[in-house]
Amino acid sequence: MTRLIVGPFNRVEGDLEVKLDIQDGAVHEVQVVSPLYRGFERILAGKAPFDALVYAPRICGICSVSQSVAAAKALSAAMGLGMPANGERAVNLIHATENVADHLTHFYLFFMPDFARAVYQSEGWYEDARDRFTAIKGTAAQDVLPARAQFMHVLGLLAGKWPHTLTVQPGGSTRSVAAGEVARLAAILAAFRRFLERHLYGDRLERIAGLTSPDDLAAWASEKPATSSDFRRFLQYAQALDLAALGPSTGRYMSFGAYGTESAPLFDRGLFVNGTPGKLDPQQITEDLSHAWYAASNGPQAPFEGATQPDAERSEAYSWCKAPRLGGDVVEVGALARQLVHGHPLIRDLVAASGGNVYTRVVARVLEIALVVIAMEQWANELVPEQPFIEHGQLPDTGEGIGLTEAARGSLGHWLRIEKGRIANYQIIAPTTWNFSPRDENGVPGALEQALAGAPVRPGETEPVSVQHIVRSFDPCLVCTVH
Repeated sequence: MTRLIVGPFNRVEGDLEVKLDIQDGAVHEVQVVSPLYRGFERILAGKAPFDALVYAPRICGICSVSQSVAAAKALSAAMGLGMPANGERAVNLIHATENVADHLTHFYLFFMPDFARAVYQSEGWYEDARDRFTAIKGTAAQDVLPARAQFMHVLGLLAGKWPHTLTVQPGGSTRSVAAGEVARLAAILAAFRRFLERHLYGDRLERIAGLTSPDDLAAWASEKPATSSDFRRFLQYAQALDLAALGPSTGRYMSFGAYGTESAPLFDRGLFVNGTPGKLDPQQITEDLSHAWYAASNGPQAPFEGATQPDAERSEAYSWCKAPRLGGDVVEVGALARQLVHGHPLIRDLVAASGGNVYTRVVARVLEIALVVIAMEQWANELVPEQPFIEHGQLPDTGEGIGLTEAARGSLGHWLRIEKGRIANYQIIAPTTWNFSPRDENGVPGALEQALAGAPVRPGETEPVSVQHIVRSFDPCLVCTVH
C-alpha cells in the first residue's frame, strides 16, 4: 500500500487536498480534505437578519448570487413574503447568468485543459487539444473570455454589479428596468447565443436541448468533424479515454429545484435514487460532525439545531467540511442530479447505460447551458418595465426560514432562525459540502471519496490524471464548502 497526497489542486476554487492509498495500480481508499476554516455561520450569529444579504454572498466570489438567492429565500420564508412576476424573472436572469458563466468557465478553463497534458501526447487528437485547451495560452481561452465578459453585462444591467450584489432581496429585485434596457438585455443574450452556437456546440441551442438518447447524441456528434465544435471535441476525448468508466456515482441524486417559480420551477425539486424519481423531504437533511474538525455533537443534527464550534484537535477528524446526509444517505448534487431529477431523456438514458460518472457529469453541464440560455431569452422577453419588481414586508422578531436553491454546482440551503430580532442560528449546506463530505459516523465515505475508489494510477504518477478528471467533474467550490 502506497500513500499519495495530491494537492493543492490547480483550477479549482479554494483549497483541496486528497489523500490516496494506492494498491495494485488503483486507488484503494480516500480521504478528501478541506484544509481551510472560515466560519461564516459564526460571523452571522447575533447579527440583524438582513445582514445575511451582505455577509452570505461573500462566502464566494464566483457563486455569490446563489448565496444571495438562498439568503433572500430564507428571509422571505420567515417573513411570509411573495414576489411579483417581474421580480421572479429578474432574479432568475441574475441567478442564471452566474450559473451559466460558471458552467462555461468550468468546461473551458477548469476541465478541458487536462486533455492538453503531456500524458496524452500519444493520442491522435492531442495536438488539437493542446492548441485549443492549454491553460491560458490555448485558442479556447481567447474565444471564451471575451464572450463570458460580454455575457456578464447582464449582471451590470439587472444587478448593478457582480459579485456581491444587493439587488436580490426577499421580495424580488430592487432594480427595475426600462424598455431600452430590456432591448439591450436581448442583444447581450443574442450575442452569447451566437458564441455558443459557433464555438461550444456548432449547432443551434434548440438542437442540443432536444437530444433525447445516447444514440441521438452519437449521431449528432458524427454529423461533423470533432474539431467543428468544442462539445464534439469533448465527446471524442471522452470516448477515446472511456471517461464513462471513471468516477462512479453513488446512484442517489438530489435537486432543490431551480429558477422559474416555487410552483412551476424550470428544473424540478426531488430525488433520483437508483433509477427511480422520488419526492424530497428537506426535514430529512442532517449534518454529521464525526470526522470534521468541529466540537462533537450528539449524533447527526438537523440544520436548525446545528452548531459550528471549531475543534482542530479532534484526532478522528480530517476535514473542515461537515458531512451532510439525506435520511442518513450520501447523495450527489450538481447539473447531473438536476437533469436526472427533472427527467431530461438524454441524461436519464446516459445514466441508465453507464451510471453517473465523469462523462455524464460533463454532458449534463454542457446540456444545461443550452437549456438555461433558452429560458433566459424567454424571461427577458417577458419583463414588463412598468410593473413592480419587488414586494416589501415586515421581518418578525421571532421566526425561522429555509432558503433552498440550486447553484451551478448543486443544491444550496440556508437555514435561518431569528430570536428577539437577531440571528440566533444560521446554518449553510453548500453543494460541494454534499459532494466532498468526509465519512459519517457509520464510516460511509462521501460522494467524491466513493467516486475516487478504484481510479487507475499509472506507475510514477504523483498527480494521477484520472484523479484530476474525477475531482474536476464535480466542479468543486471549496470556499463555499468550508463557509
